Formats: sequence, C-alpha cells, structure tokens
Amino acid sequence: MSKLWGGRFTKKTDQLVEEYTASIMFDKELAEEDVQGSLAHVTMLGKQGILPADDVETIKQGLTRVLEKVRKGEIEFSISDEDIHMNIEKTLIDDIGPVGGKLHTGRSRNDQVATDMHLYLRKRVVEFVDLLHKLQAALIEQAKANLDTIVPGYTHLQRAQPILFAHHLMAYVSMFGRDAERLQDSYKRINTLPLGAGALAGTTFPIDRHFVASQLGFDRVYENSLDAVSDRDFILEFLSHASIIMMHLSRLSEELILWSSTEFHFVELDDAFCTGSSIMPQKKNPDVPELVRGKTGRVYGNLIGLLTVLKSLPLAYNKDMQEDKEGMFDTVRTLQGALQLFAPMIATMKVNKDRMRQAVNQDFSNATDIADFLVGKGLPFRQAHEVIGKTVLYCIQQNKYLLDLTLDEFKQFSDLFDDRIYEVLQPEQVVNARNVYGGTARSQVAEAIARAEREQDQTASWVKEYSERSQ
Repeated sequence: MSKLWGGRFTKKTDQLVEEYTASIMFDKELAEEDVQGSLAHVTMLGKQGILPADDVETIKQGLTRVLEKVRKGEIEFSISDEDIHMNIEKTLIDDIGPVGGKLHTGRSRNDQVATDMHLYLRKRVVEFVDLLHKLQAALIEQAKANLDTIVPGYTHLQRAQPILFAHHLMAYVSMFGRDAERLQDSYKRINTLPLGAGALAGTTFPIDRHFVASQLGFDRVYENSLDAVSDRDFILEFLSHASIIMMHLSRLSEELILWSSTEFHFVELDDAFCTGSSIMPQKKNPDVPELVRGKTGRVYGNLIGLLTVLKSLPLAYNKDMQEDKEGMFDTVRTLQGALQLFAPMIATMKVNKDRMRQAVNQDFSNATDIADFLVGKGLPFRQAHEVIGKTVLYCIQQNKYLLDLTLDEFKQFSDLFDDRIYEVLQPEQVVNARNVYGGTARSQVAEAIARAEREQDQTASWVKEYSERSQ
C-alpha cells in the first residue's frame, strides 16, 4: 500500500531514508495514548456534524478493537508506516475499510503527537509522585526507628557535629517532598490540550477543542496553534524535574555506598539489593545505589540533549522534534526503576547503631558546644573558638578525646571551665541542645516526622484524585 501522504510524490521513499526517519521503533510506546486521543477526536467530529453518526460509530468500534490488539501485543508495527499515528490509522483502515481514513479529518500528526505525549507524561507524573511518596514513607519509618540513634554529621566529608540519624534521613524526606511538589505543579502545564491546532494554523472545520479537552480530562487548551505544535517545554520541565530527583537519589546512593563500607559500617543493605563478586567470595557490593548514581548522568544527558535540539528551531514543527521522545522514554524508565528499587531497599536496610555511637565517641564533633559553653560564661566567641582549637590540638597530641580530659587539663586553656563541661560534652546533650525549628534535637525531629506524615496523607489524596483524572 502507498504512503497515506503519498499523493504528491512520484518516487518511492529510499529504503535508507525510510529507516532513518521512521520513529515507530520507539514511539510505539504511545500506542494507547494515540488511540485514546483518536476516540475523543472522532467523538467530537460526530458531535459537530463533521462526520455522519454511522461513520463515527464504525470508527469508534474499530478503534476499540485496535486498542484491544495493542494491549494484547497483536499489532505488528511497520517501519514503512513511519510512526505510531500512521501505524494505528493503517491498522484501523485494514479493519473497517476506507471509512477509517476519515478519522484524520481536522487534525495533523503535529497536534496529534503533541497530544499523545501530554497524555503519556501526565500519567507518568502521577506515578512518580506516588513512587516518591512510597520512598518518603520508607525513610520516615527508618527515622522513627532511629530517633535515639546518634551519628556524626559531616561537612567536607569531615566529622562536624553529632546529629540524630533520624534527622539525616528526614533531610532526604524534605528533598523528595520538594521533588513531588515540582511534579505536582508541572501537572497543570502537562494537562493542556494541543489537539485542534492542526499542522500549525488550526483547521477550517468547525471543531470544538474544549469538548475534546473535557473528553480527555484536560483542564485547558493551548491558546496559540503555533505554540501548541512546537511546544516541548512540558517535556523539558519533566526532564529537569527528573534530573533533580536523580541528583537527590544519587546523593543518597553515595552515602549508602559509604555507610555500607567496612570503613564506616553504619548500615547494611539487604542481600536482595546487593550482588557478589565472581572472584572474591567475601564481597557484598551495593550495586543498586551504584547504578542509580551512574544512571543519573544519562538522565542529565537527556535533558541537555533536548535543550540542544530545541535551542534554534524556528516555529512551528520541524522533523528535529522527533528527537523529543527517546530521551523522554529513557528517563521515564530510568527514574521508574530507581524509585521502585529505592523504597524497599531503604525499608530493609539495617542500621548499626552501636557503630554509629562508637564513631561519635571517637571524634571532636562536640567541640562547638565547648565554645558555646565558654560564650555562655561571657567569653567572646572568637576567643572561645581559639581556646577550643588549642584544646583539640592538645587532645590530638596526647591521643585523647575531649571527654578524656581532666578538669585540670581543661583549665590549662581557660579558667572558665567547670565540672558542667562533662555534661555539655555528652552526645545526647549536644544533640538536644539544638532545640530550634529544623534542628536535630529529638523533640524537633519527632515533630518533623509528624509534619511529614501529615504531608504524606495529603500526597496520597492527590495521587488518588489525579490517578483517576489521568486515566
């Protein structure tokens, strides 16, 4: 059969051109969305009297059968039919005859493909908010189980101040919460209908774009036909948000990798999320976080790739824009896999509380509190800072820690020291002294967990509502 657009051409498309320009190898992933959009479009054509009711019914029945075949994997997609739109239309015509050719009345592949991607991405956004919600829940449960676990806090990967391990985990809950908020906010831009823009200028048929929008659950339509067919901002926004999520996952991955090493031994990942060595039988490798850390780069690459494709394109549609899909699909799969694995990996992670406590007892991360103690006695902070610096140097030279010093040794550096210094230096005291909103004190972390759980309920409600709207 000749091309559905072949009337103007006198030569057959070169085989290499056909293979090079075809997108069906990857855009077949949009098959269900393509049929979904076509069902709404043909319903509108009937409502507006553009197509006879009998033709509309025949086309709708045919599209329903095509959708069933898509879901059963019974359609053989062909490169000669170029893309998902032509493959679906060809399958429809084979099923119901020439009347299937009326489906494309009042639309173009340009507005059709944009619609498919809007439909596709809005489902994925809801899915990813749900997966982030599950990951937050796993982190919150670990935080609740470690409200009394003290661990060194780090800056420059050097021990800085003791904190609750729960506080550290809740930092990621906050990060992933912002990630979910960004996705939720992007939904309103994704949920905008381009269909009806035609190739670039609209259509001469009396279509009703707002009716199609209501049929497909879109909140609004694009106001400018040129913008509708050439906009890929919504994909860029998704790729940007996905890159930030992967960055957060990569940072947590790096810490899991460090923490599970023999040198730290703060946590142990469950065997189900690790692999072994083909030569070294003792090895237990944290492959999942390592791969997530590595795959972050490809998600960044997909964002930069599409930005580069779009940076100098004139309005409206250009074939370059076919490059918008593979990176989007790859990012969806990469992020999906990472989030699906992370929640159960965190949930099953074992925390070595004793090792964390040992680490806290064998460092100088309580030094700031001694300086604060001296400030409370009236010494200016800069002088107190110098006093404690010299005290720490003395400890290093004597192979001691601050709690090992006698009161006489403390008094070598300042007469302001008294017996209360030993209470100030206790890790629990150091942690609980930071009793400010957002601080690491136990009461503050407990309240942060309570706030996060309330936000979890709100997120679950959002996911439920928008899952139903995006079907």
